[in-house]
Amino acid sequence: MHDSSLIYGLHILSPEYCATKYFLSLSSFFEDHFAILRYLDTERKDPYRYYTWTVTYGTRTVLDIPQTVILINGQFPGPNIECATNDNIIVNVINKLNEPFLITWNGIKQRRTTWQDGVLGTNCPIPPGSSWTYKFQTKDQIGTYNYFPSTAMHRAAGGFGGFNIASRSVISIPYPIPVAEFTLLISDWYKKGHQALKQNLDQGKALPVPDALLINGLSKVASFTGEKGKTYKFRISNVGISTSINFRIQGHTLTLVEVEGSHTMQEVYESLDVHVGQSVTVLVKLNSAVKNYFIVASSRFTKPILTTTALLRYAGSSTPPSLPLPIGPTYHVHWSMKQARTIRLNLTANAARPNPQGSFHYGTINVVKTFVFANTAGKINGKLRYAVNGISYVDPSTPLKLADWYNIPGVFSLNSMKTTPVNTPAVLGTSVVGTELHDFVEIVFQNNENTIQSWHLSGTSFYVAGYGDNVWNPSMRKRYNLLDAVSRHTVQVYPTAWTAIYVSLDNKGMWNLRSAIWPRRYLGQQLYVRVWNNERSLFTETDPPPNILFCGLAKRP
Repeated sequence: MHDSSLIYGLHILSPEYCATKYFLSLSSFFEDHFAILRYLDTERKDPYRYYTWTVTYGTRTVLDIPQTVILINGQFPGPNIECATNDNIIVNVINKLNEPFLITWNGIKQRRTTWQDGVLGTNCPIPPGSSWTYKFQTKDQIGTYNYFPSTAMHRAAGGFGGFNIASRSVISIPYPIPVAEFTLLISDWYKKGHQALKQNLDQGKALPVPDALLINGLSKVASFTGEKGKTYKFRISNVGISTSINFRIQGHTLTLVEVEGSHTMQEVYESLDVHVGQSVTVLVKLNSAVKNYFIVASSRFTKPILTTTALLRYAGSSTPPSLPLPIGPTYHVHWSMKQARTIRLNLTANAARPNPQGSFHYGTINVVKTFVFANTAGKINGKLRYAVNGISYVDPSTPLKLADWYNIPGVFSLNSMKTTPVNTPAVLGTSVVGTELHDFVEIVFQNNENTIQSWHLSGTSFYVAGYGDNVWNPSMRKRYNLLDAVSRHTVQVYPTAWTAIYVSLDNKGMWNLRSAIWPRRYLGQQLYVRVWNNERSLFTETDPPPNILFCGLAKRP
């Protein structure tokens, strides 16, 4: 498997010598192949975690009525994945639904392997009655993430769970180790099933405000117990389909320590906005009187405001929580934007840092491309569709990645969409923008609508450089945070406003840039970013996995 001359070289050169020569511009051939072997060696040494998940429909009482939900191994929500940096994750998904199904790993970077991303642009769906095994590594990552179904409107029925990556024991964390941690999956919820919601969207009807909010699949009875004087870590993810959520705990403050893999400055908050698709980690010290307290989640930017509660129980307490509930923000867009600007990267924290190493000096890197993506809502063929720069995305029957890898014509045209907003009516299409591996790119999300947006980029994280009102123009760069902006995978864009991000495209592949608000994504608010170079190398991208599925025009070679 290995080049014999390279193996010989590795025997006679010490690691210290190799590292020194690397930084002294050792030949690119040796650099690349040494990195390949180091990567393969890392995979052999790092732990493997194996999971077998059976996906079924089942009945659960949600909102006091029986509803059909998606279960994983009989659980709603699904089981959490608990792992550590660089662990290898093997998940065999058995699809016992009556329709194709995929799971995507929200924020897991899938280093060098688009093939495991679990969206229809990169994977054929798992047919009913069959299985498929995901294999990927949590390379250089820590933090709070989640997974969920990416097909149809399955996400509105369940199938989601937490994905928590702990730091390796040899890597210190920039805060005292809590005595325990809790995973909170907060979501909006409809009494209508996912099939009915899908039918509404297929008919061109927008979805109404959800019926309620849930915490860990429950509307009011979830509880978490701790001891007075101890500090606990709360991992919080918004796994809903459309609703920004404010989170708070009665009588306690929240110390933010991590956002989607980035250690943050440890600001203290009374409450935190968590937008669709986002995850945060907070520390909570139980320093109040021994009794029980309300944990509150309430909707943001909706009328009416939806509220649900859980309980924080002090060990030994028999005293129920008391009303009133702690007050949260109401509509207050500028309150939320001001809070977002306070979330900053902890530049003194140890690994894992954003990749590539050194990119945290993002404010000094030259931007090679600027994309401005504007979302719009309108009608195409008499039905509601959402678009980006005039193109409402439609999934082809052949995944884009397969078409690209196997040179299958007629599936997509590279750079078929404009990379700045257009004033023409939206049309249906398959949008792919082209970039080169290691491009450093500025992306501006322009929101001309009166609703909040949430955008996710698969395969990498990005620096949230700035938020602003009205229409972005180049002079807005003067407002950017070019020093300690947080690095994350999902970012909100406020009504009639813009958000700017910087991203180092160091992960080769075909990556989904999508609205995290699922009805909008389902009706076309997404595109793909092709990160490419003209060499085939395991250092930059793996070959298709042996168990790859084929569909559409793609046939097994």
